[in-house]
Amino acid sequence: MLRTHHCNSLAVADADAKIQVSLIGWVDTVRDLGGVRFVDLRDREGITQIVFNPERAEIHAQAHRLKDESVIQVTGTVVRRDADTVNPKMGTGEVEVVAESLVIHNVCQPLPFPMEDDKADKVGEDLRLEYRYLDLRRPRMLNLVKTRALAARTIRRTLEDEGFLEVETPVLFKSTPEGAREFLVPSRLSTGSFYALSQSPQQYKQMLMVAGVEKYYQLARCFRDEDLRADRQLEFTQVDIEMSFIEREDMYALVEKMLAATWKSVLGIDIPTPFPRMSYQAAMDRYGVDKPDTRFDIEITDFTDLFKNSGFKVFNSIANSSGGVVRAINAKGFADITQGELVNLENIAKTLGAKGLAFIKSENGEWKSPILKFFSDDEKAVLKERLNIEDGDIVFFAAAPWEQACAILGRIRLEAAAYLRQRGKIVIPPDKFNFLWVIEFPLMLWDAEEKRFLSAHHPFTAPVKEDEPLLATAPEKVRGQHYDIVLNGVELGGGSIRIHNPEMQKHVFEDVLKIPADVVESRFGYMLKAFSYGAPPHGGIALGLDRLVAMLAGRSSIRDIIAFPKTQKGQDLMAESPAPVTPKQLRDLHIALTEPEAKGK
Repeated sequence: MLRTHHCNSLAVADADAKIQVSLIGWVDTVRDLGGVRFVDLRDREGITQIVFNPERAEIHAQAHRLKDESVIQVTGTVVRRDADTVNPKMGTGEVEVVAESLVIHNVCQPLPFPMEDDKADKVGEDLRLEYRYLDLRRPRMLNLVKTRALAARTIRRTLEDEGFLEVETPVLFKSTPEGAREFLVPSRLSTGSFYALSQSPQQYKQMLMVAGVEKYYQLARCFRDEDLRADRQLEFTQVDIEMSFIEREDMYALVEKMLAATWKSVLGIDIPTPFPRMSYQAAMDRYGVDKPDTRFDIEITDFTDLFKNSGFKVFNSIANSSGGVVRAINAKGFADITQGELVNLENIAKTLGAKGLAFIKSENGEWKSPILKFFSDDEKAVLKERLNIEDGDIVFFAAAPWEQACAILGRIRLEAAAYLRQRGKIVIPPDKFNFLWVIEFPLMLWDAEEKRFLSAHHPFTAPVKEDEPLLATAPEKVRGQHYDIVLNGVELGGGSIRIHNPEMQKHVFEDVLKIPADVVESRFGYMLKAFSYGAPPHGGIALGLDRLVAMLAGRSSIRDIIAFPKTQKGQDLMAESPAPVTPKQLRDLHIALTEPEAKGK
């Protein structure tokens, strides 16, 4: 190579030996002190200070041409720094290289934004994405790339030590439009037909189990044409796992071992196992979401029975309606809520279907609320006891159908906790990682619009054995062998034990989900056929690698840990993609473009 050492590898022992080195990298900074030119040279691993002395007139003159981020190669001798110039913040801060030759490989043009981490982080994301190659060059961003690589390496090593085989599955699949919106790819060889970019390797990995692979994994590229946000991209990577001859406990143990090894490798943190488990029903009842953040104690309490005979007609009517509930949370220490914060919480509740946000504030020894006059003394006493209401607290209510009440208070809980963290009243250590298995999900959910049951997870999920008889009479009561792995309120992944019996799978498709037999045959016929040739009991899981690494790195957006992400509009600003194609390309695919219809037509 053009170098003998990385810029972070030189030490005092090298200076004492006066070794000759060749270094190559980017100019991080240039300083001129009393005629001596100092250059901090940076590569992927770190920084070394280079000294250009005036005695070497030729290379000293060359050094005056250097600009930040230019690429140079230097040879010279490693020496100790003077005691008063030692830099303890730098890995190579006790030594420097006295330059003896200099090659300027590339002079950098004026930069579109400053490269210092703290300054660059304040630059608009679109500009940084346009010049992503510069953004990634920054040490902070390069460390994120390294974190992702280390996490992936640990995951691979753990699974391979457990006997898993890495198998690649096709990216071009067939369209299965009952899921998320797909990317369609026209086939040139089969006119009028289309592939779909795979949303996941779900069906292929089940075929691998039928094929006898037994233990499969893949860091699989997946694609979904859906609206983007901080934790969602059009293309993403999932840690895809499937294995045969298992029960749910086997999957829990495997994933816990893999995640514990990853956190230890990347962060040096010991994660206790086994992880706690919580049923879907308990998660919704206590936290309002199926991916609860359990790092703080605010929980939902049910008061439906209390208000069935209440003089407060709003709560009374909801409590006595079919499926209606009255619930509350106590945001302890949040009675100092500002009017602006309260309006924000009310607006959030309204977006979730509430007409407003009822509350009781406890301040200076008294309760304050527009609804307080409707409550009896007994109701106040029960509220105080069950919610442990103290001076400085504020209670928020939701009176609505169960699912809507969960959504309202689940969101208000998180927003209130965010305000309390800003005030320092909730302190969550940065190294607090609360892993949790959420289990016992419903297998089916009723869709009022389509007037049929839909799979809560996917149609290949096996029902809990003892619930199988209910498939014919009460599908809504059937629990699925589905499990989600949750961390600090983020769903890292989900999976299930699969249906492996062809008759049971066909029954779910046609009789429960009401998918017409001809549609079942066209979409899943090959699976049912494969299952008839000795399919083993099997199950799997898929974890989002992007989200997982973002959690490890403490980043709120997965765009930060993807080398070349898309914007929220699905654009690659650096490569200027998507872009028009030529008329010839369209002709070859037998595709004609039409103008989009005007809005409202």
